[in-house]
Amino acid sequence: MARILTGIQSSGVPHLGNILGAIIPAIEMSKSIENESLFFIADLHSLTTIKNAESIKHNTYATAAAWLAFGFDTEKNIFYRQSNISEVTELMWILNCFTAYPMLANAHSFKDKANNLADVNSGLFTYPVLMAADILLYDANIVPVGKDQLQHLEMTRDIAGSFNHLMGDAFVLPEAKVSENVMLVPGTDGKKMSKSYDNTIDIFAQEKYLKKQIMGIVTDSLDLEASKDPSNCNVFKIYKLLASTEQTKKMEHNYKNGGFGYGHAKIALFELILTKFSTERNKYSELMQDPTQIEKKLIEGSEKAKKIASSVLQRVKGKLGI
Repeated sequence: MARILTGIQSSGVPHLGNILGAIIPAIEMSKSIENESLFFIADLHSLTTIKNAESIKHNTYATAAAWLAFGFDTEKNIFYRQSNISEVTELMWILNCFTAYPMLANAHSFKDKANNLADVNSGLFTYPVLMAADILLYDANIVPVGKDQLQHLEMTRDIAGSFNHLMGDAFVLPEAKVSENVMLVPGTDGKKMSKSYDNTIDIFAQEKYLKKQIMGIVTDSLDLEASKDPSNCNVFKIYKLLASTEQTKKMEHNYKNGGFGYGHAKIALFELILTKFSTERNKYSELMQDPTQIEKKLIEGSEKAKKIASSVLQRVKGKLGI
């Protein structure tokens, strides 16, 4: 059985791009009887940018609620909050002592902000070491990553390899799983959907706010009667990611036939999202109204995760003579 580990940043409510590109594929992978999946809410990582207690708590619950709403099986797999596992910070310190400064200085997460060091905290600088501890603490075999995160996985392997070489085998070297077919979801401005671009669609939002986001999708200025090319329209690009083949063909016909405005297309997308994700929206709302349900799941998962973490940490400390 392969042990698959995925960390989820608790930076806010997962948007449509997160759901289509990460949540749904990861949950599908976790359903295989050949896999054991560990999914954790990376609330300690969020401290590098978020310094508000209420925001951290809300984001943790919102992130967890999204995964639970889409059906992650917490009985078969392990679902936990990073900060509940104190062993991860203890292992991080150990790994810090085996990590060369130039490696961290070369990390993309640091280099992107290196021109303004006043905005760089030490947590951001050592971010890759905490990520390494997250992975190595659970003997993970496979870590699904996007291409932008591949460097951190390679650093994890380097850190673990260095420790194993110097102190004796203690860590499983994880393998990256980079999907070449990651769904790229356009945002409301046509760029990749991302919180940093403020171009996201929150499928869990109240209907009024969700509609406002969708009606704000950028389009060209062709008039109502004009024939339109759907392949050049941001609304259609999002619509076809969610629609059936029959629905997509009908929408293409409407665009090309004329007499169909972008407002009509946006309303069709809005209604499609409400219909397609009605079950998930209801489940998410139920969980967020009673977060004790979420807390219960996270505590149960943390107890399972802690058993693995404690065993691995003792193995590592044994190699160190501590």
